[in-house]
Amino acid sequence: MIAVVRLILLVLFFIGSTIAGILVCLVRPFHRNNVALFSHWYGRVSWILGISVEIRHDAAIAANTPYVFIANHQNNLDLFVMSGSVLPGTVTMGKKSLKYIPFFGQLYWLSGNIMIDRNNKNKALNTMLAAAERITHKNLSVWMFPEGTRSYGRGLLPFKMGAFHIALEANVAMVPVCMSTTHQQVKLNRWNNGKVIIQMMAPITLSPADNLRQFAEKTRQHMAAQIQLLDTELGNDYTASKTPLKE
Repeated sequence: MIAVVRLILLVLFFIGSTIAGILVCLVRPFHRNNVALFSHWYGRVSWILGISVEIRHDAAIAANTPYVFIANHQNNLDLFVMSGSVLPGTVTMGKKSLKYIPFFGQLYWLSGNIMIDRNNKNKALNTMLAAAERITHKNLSVWMFPEGTRSYGRGLLPFKMGAFHIALEANVAMVPVCMSTTHQQVKLNRWNNGKVIIQMMAPITLSPADNLRQFAEKTRQHMAAQIQLLDTELGNDYTASKTPLKE
């Protein structure tokens, strides 16, 4: 019964938030704070799912400073749990196919997010260069999932290089964002689904002298260790992050 009520509330939220969001975008299309505004709407849905969310910010993260945020991407719950941590002046980078999802896709585009064609390397490269230019000239931050796909309990997957190229091209620091494990931790028919912690870590910088792949792997290991610490703190029974991944 609880699951049915939650699904009804989620459907009503989707309809209401999409209509409201499109109306906002008609007034201020592609506004720098659209994504943060709508993300916080989605982040508040966590209570419907019976999830308590704690967001921790490292003191070194400066306000009104552009960054490339890199976060772990677990499953579809990310939309309702992690969204509340998106800071003003941040846009996300998503696959171009999202644009064709009725209503939500149009909202995603009008919000000012960056659409990337993963099937065309040349277009993808141009999109990343354009993202770096937006960071530099519009003082925007970009939020990315460097794994490139949802992990679904497989631990933190190997990182793709796009986010690191953008940070290097724009000459901005990167902020790792680690969310405790939600895989198999949330059940729609359970009233209380516990707590999730989102840790926004200290900014890290890279230079042209760095080996990007080594830097990316070191960052991934650092994030995997932080996620494991969060899981230990919460008492999550989860061991996939300890399983070695094949590169």
